[in-house]
Amino acid sequence: MNLFFERLRSRRLASAFVLLGTLSAVIVAGSFAAHGVRGQEKQSDSSDATPLKVVDSTVPPNDFVRIARMVGPAVVNINTQTLPKETDNRKQHNFHFRGQPNQQNPDDNQDNEQQGGPDNFQDFFNRFFGGQNPGGQDDGENGQVQESLGSGFIVDPNGYIITNNHVIDKADKIYVKLATDPDNEDLGRPARVIGIDKATDLAVIKIDTSTPLPTVKMGNSGDDYTHVGDWVEAIGSPFALKQTVTAGIISSKNRTIEQGAAGQFQHFIQTDAAINPGNSGGPLLNMNGEVIGVNTAIYTQSAGYEGIGFAMPSNTVVAVYNDLIGPSHKVTRGSIGIQFKEGLSGAVNRVYGFKNGVLVQEVQPGGPAEKAGLQAGDIITTVDGHSIKDGDELVNDIASRRPGSTIRLGYVRDGKPMDTTATIGDRDKVFADLNNPQPQGKQEGEGGAGEAKLGVVVHEITQAMAAKIHASGVLIDSVRTGSFADLQGLEPGLVITHVNRQPTPNKEQFDAVVSKLKTGDDVVFEVIDPRRPEQGINYIGGTL
Repeated sequence: MNLFFERLRSRRLASAFVLLGTLSAVIVAGSFAAHGVRGQEKQSDSSDATPLKVVDSTVPPNDFVRIARMVGPAVVNINTQTLPKETDNRKQHNFHFRGQPNQQNPDDNQDNEQQGGPDNFQDFFNRFFGGQNPGGQDDGENGQVQESLGSGFIVDPNGYIITNNHVIDKADKIYVKLATDPDNEDLGRPARVIGIDKATDLAVIKIDTSTPLPTVKMGNSGDDYTHVGDWVEAIGSPFALKQTVTAGIISSKNRTIEQGAAGQFQHFIQTDAAINPGNSGGPLLNMNGEVIGVNTAIYTQSAGYEGIGFAMPSNTVVAVYNDLIGPSHKVTRGSIGIQFKEGLSGAVNRVYGFKNGVLVQEVQPGGPAEKAGLQAGDIITTVDGHSIKDGDELVNDIASRRPGSTIRLGYVRDGKPMDTTATIGDRDKVFADLNNPQPQGKQEGEGGAGEAKLGVVVHEITQAMAAKIHASGVLIDSVRTGSFADLQGLEPGLVITHVNRQPTPNKEQFDAVVSKLKTGDDVVFEVIDPRRPEQGINYIGGTL
């Protein structure tokens, strides 16, 4: 029996050795086979392969190609530089004052353009500042030159260019690169500001040229000529990528993206053409290659393209441009001096029996409306016999009229139809008189050294204002567009208390200090906003 088990054990061992040997042979054979395959791959015959050739077929250019070739030479790249500004190291300051948010009912409105207003587009809309303010600091506050980029287009062969105001706002140096200029690190040709209009965020700049430059054609953005669904093309320099072309359609028209007075003159064309930071100021074109809008803003949650962009309509652009190239280099808008409430509905309609109209909430003392007999509670229903649907229609009509002209207003008071004739006033002056009343004995227009050297007109503040701000100084009446004061961010309504640390408690001393300033001097203003005296002193400065 023992012998039997010994033989069985020996046979098992032998079987195991045989199995191991067989597996080893298979592995070795597989390895040789694999090496053989790789060797064959390296030596594969490709003599039956046919070489590829480029087909010399021509695709007929489509409309987008035609438009890009036609308009591209007139689209420019704009670069700006903002020099470092002197700051107070104790705290951060905002060098650009903005007006307080409208404290009236959210549905309220007014027929004047308030200076500043809430930070435009801060909550929902990113404007195309390109590389400017990457860290969220104010221009030049980090002690280094700040650079920004944008786009524009030539409308006059003598070098006049339309762009957005925010592209060149507060810039100390502006440069323009033409489509034909070398694509190198050179910033381009120096440009100067002709005029700006903050209400529509438009600006006109100019470069010098010895030869006529290519120009665009301005199209009609009216309802009879542009429609939702029309194809459009945008050309610009997003992210400094020169001459970038994108296409889309008109998604909507007459789009207002800011509420209240700040948005009264901003009724945009909405498009899904891809536009990004750097496109700002570039043209939006119809399929005839005509400019129907200036790309101005985007709706975004990522600071990039999300399919919703806004362009200022060409009809508005043309009107603003024609004013900015005029002798005054400013847009003059009409006003009657009222605040109003948008929309009449419900109980108001039932009581007064009207579906449309503008409810007057406040009449400016001494303004055109008060002189014409209008009162708070009146409902303006017609202008020169034409029905008024809402406040936008009223503002557009009155703002388009020249100061000194007359207008016939139909209105309802206590349920009775009435009418009156009002004389249109200059919008800026009508409300400047309200916000900055002239003290007795002072005549408007006495600019003195401030106007001559800085481009700012001032007058002495009242005792009441001095008590309110706990300081003495001079109140800014007006700032000349493109002047040193304008470029530094001074605005009407601010009080200058010191210039280069020297007190300016009255106009005489202000003029005395300013008269000693020379080109190349550093000039620092200490200013207080009487609308927000709790913010204390702010410092605004630059090199004259």
